Amino acid sequence: MNAPHAPLPLLTFPDADKSPLSIRAKALVFFDPRSHAVRDEVERLAPLPQPVLIHGETGTGKELLARHIHRASERPGLFVAVSCSALSRNYADAELFGYAPGAHNGPVGSRAGWFGSANGGTLYLDEIADLPLSLQQKLLRVLQEREVLRVGAREPVPVDVRLVAATSIDLGQAVKAGKFLEGLQQYLHDGNLTLPPLRERIGDIQPLAEYFLGVHAQRLELPVPQIANDTQRALEGYSWPGNIRELENVIHFALLVSPDEEIRPEHLNFSGGVTGSGSVVGTGGETEVSEASLEQLLRRPGVEAQLRALLQRLDRERS
Repeated sequence: MNAPHAPLPLLTFPDADKSPLSIRAKALVFFDPRSHAVRDEVERLAPLPQPVLIHGETGTGKELLARHIHRASERPGLFVAVSCSALSRNYADAELFGYAPGAHNGPVGSRAGWFGSANGGTLYLDEIADLPLSLQQKLLRVLQEREVLRVGAREPVPVDVRLVAATSIDLGQAVKAGKFLEGLQQYLHDGNLTLPPLRERIGDIQPLAEYFLGVHAQRLELPVPQIANDTQRALEGYSWPGNIRELENVIHFALLVSPDEEIRPEHLNFSGGVTGSGSVVGTGGETEVSEASLEQLLRRPGVEAQLRALLQRLDRERS
C-alpha cells in the first residue's frame, strides 16, 4: 500500500515577484482532499507529451495550474499564455501562427506568432471555446502535424509545442451546438483535468485566506490580524461564486476595514453587499435588515446553513 501524500504547503513560484500575474495567480494550495486528487492527476499528466484540458469555473486558478504543469514537465521552452477571447478577429491567424516577412501590416506582435514563441515549451489557451471554428480547424491541424504554416508563407515550419487549454464551459455541449470542433475535443479528451470550484475545496479556503491576508498586509505595511473562528466558519460556509478571485477581494477589504487585531464576520463583504455576519450593508454604511433583504439573502447558496449555525451559536451563548 502506498503511503498517503502529506498535504503540500502553499505552492508559489520562485519568480513570483517578477510575475505580471495578480497575487491570487501566484499561489496554489493542496490541503483539501479534492485538491490532493487534482495534484495527483497533475503529477501524472505533467511529464507526458499529451495536451491537457483544464475545466473549471472562472476564478478557480486554471492558469496557475497550467503554469505548474509546465514547470513540472521540465520542458525547456517558455510558458506562453494566450486569452482566446482577446485575440483580434482580423489578425488572430497571424497572432497564433505567425506570418512571413512582408505578409502582414496589422498590429500583431512577434512574427513567429504565439506558437513560435512557445516552441519547445507550453502554449496555454485560456477559454479555448472562444476560438472561431475556422481557427479551431487550423489549430487541430497544427497540433496533429506538429508544423505551422505562417500567414503568407509557402513552406510550413516544424514546432514542438505542448498545448494546455482551459475552459469554463462544457465542450461536449458546445460540440452538439455546432460551436466547437468535435475533432479538437477528441484531441484534448485524454488529458482532461477538472479544477473544482472553491466551494467544493473547503479545506483550501483558510490557507488561501491567510496567504492573501499576509501578502496584502505586507504590501500595505499593516500588522497581520488574526482570522476569528466564527470568521473562518463564515468563509467556509459561503458559496464563493467568484472563487479564489472573490476570496482575495473579500480578504483585502476585511484587512482595510478591521479596526483591531482580529477579522470578524462583519468585516467580510461578500458579493451583493452581504457581510459575513449575514447583514446587508446599505450605501450610507448603515445596516438595513428588511423582510425583502432577508428573503433575498436566504435565497443565496450556503446562506441558510450559515444562518442555522449562527442561531445555534446564539442559543448556546444564551444558555
